Amino acid sequence: MTDTPKPVINLADVALRDNGHGDKFQAKVGSFGRAIGSTGIGAMLHVVEPGKRAFPFHNHHTIHELFIILEGEGEYRFGGETYPVKAGDVCAAPTGGPETAHQIINTGTTTLKYLGLSTAGSTEVVEYPDSGKFAVTSRYDWATGKGGIRFIGRSGETLDYWDGEQRTCKNNGYA
Repeated sequence: MTDTPKPVINLADVALRDNGHGDKFQAKVGSFGRAIGSTGIGAMLHVVEPGKRAFPFHNHHTIHELFIILEGEGEYRFGGETYPVKAGDVCAAPTGGPETAHQIINTGTTTLKYLGLSTAGSTEVVEYPDSGKFAVTSRYDWATGKGGIRFIGRSGETLDYWDGEQRTCKNNGYA
């Protein structure tokens, strides 16, 4: 008998983990898409205290996101604009360049809770316009921080395509 996930979960039962860095980025987040058998749609619960944000301002090249505000209020940074958000609002984050970069900030006085839903892909490029970074991942599990390939860098920090190939090339009949 196979262990099939139940297709229903209550948000109160989603396991949350601390996520953040420094004073600005602090949240509790919990991925639950796979727990209910979803392989094509990612699902994450975000719980953000006043004055904080869960993630840096960023845009995706291959993954679409949608955010549903459950409790509290804040601001949705999208491209060069900022929009007030409150419980019941839905925010779109389509793929694209910096014009689709997005971030939710708790500017209220109570806890902000929201769902993040996304298309699920095994390969992704993410840009971070505020810091000039980018991330490239393939088969990397963001929820666990394990597996696959993950590289974070800045434009201009690159190697030549052939860098290191001569010294690692083995005599396999082609050299």
